[in-house]
Amino acid sequence: MQLITPPALAHTSQPIVEVAAAVIMSRDNQSCLLACRPKNKAYAGYWEFPGGKIEQGEDVKTALIREIHEELGIRVTKASPWLTNSFLYPAALTRIHFWRVTEWEGEINEAQPGEHSTIAWNPIHLPCKLVPLLPANIRILQILAMPVQILVTHAWEVGIEKEIARIESALSQDIRMILVREQTLPMPRRLDFLHAVIAEARRHNARVLLSETGDDSGSELSSLVGADGIHLSSNAMNAMLARPPFPCVGASCHNAEEIRAAEKIGVDYALLGPALPTPSHPDQPGLGWEAFALLSLDNSIPIYAIGGQSRDTLAIAQLHGAHGIACMRNI
Repeated sequence: MQLITPPALAHTSQPIVEVAAAVIMSRDNQSCLLACRPKNKAYAGYWEFPGGKIEQGEDVKTALIREIHEELGIRVTKASPWLTNSFLYPAALTRIHFWRVTEWEGEINEAQPGEHSTIAWNPIHLPCKLVPLLPANIRILQILAMPVQILVTHAWEVGIEKEIARIESALSQDIRMILVREQTLPMPRRLDFLHAVIAEARRHNARVLLSETGDDSGSELSSLVGADGIHLSSNAMNAMLARPPFPCVGASCHNAEEIRAAEKIGVDYALLGPALPTPSHPDQPGLGWEAFALLSLDNSIPIYAIGGQSRDTLAIAQLHGAHGIACMRNI
């Protein structure tokens, strides 16, 4: 099995099988439902997200609702697009539309035993014990475990002491990713701030990324202080031919072309925005949720909404295709 990125997919002539897959989340959003393929199907015994082929004339949501009702006996009432990945299997090129399902009616059961041999809930923040996994789903579980909120620092605006206090409070409330954007701080104070942030993050098993604008200062500092990776500005990303050699790499995007570029170099996530007006640019309307949803659709990497975000906008951002949100002021 081979993961096919959207740029590579555009150059293939092989017929594509379209599939709708449901990432059904538990009520507390800490587990997802996986199903085991039965003996009468290919990849028997492998675990996967439930779903099935999209029939001619169906849209993804209609196919998803139909398949999940047939397989599990429930009626999906709330679902939103999340990721679209294409995989080259020996028998076919399959494009899987993963939708996040958060509400349904009825009790989950094995309505069609021939569809799967058993089902089980898998904790998303622990190593998966349901093996073997269908190859297409390994990366999906990794992405599902990524934080849904990113704190973006602004010590340059509020002061180092106040920002560190805010970070400590956020980490105590389960924030697990911090993006440091402090290029305007004088280097000695910037280093002091970075060391303090990383030390506090380590106590909470959180990741710290440094912003890279294209002058390599972010990359050099990230290596120097032991950060978990870098976040690329759109200009820095567009100048790169390959993914930087860091464990975690993100990128800022503002349009479809930049999202394609981010996918091409293999970043782990993208920030898309500004989604809404921000305090620093109140006269600019932002993308708006409708445009954000269109740009988020059918991407192979998780998209975070940035610009005017807060804990109150997380649910609406996810409803419009975001994996989560990134906030500078409202966490």
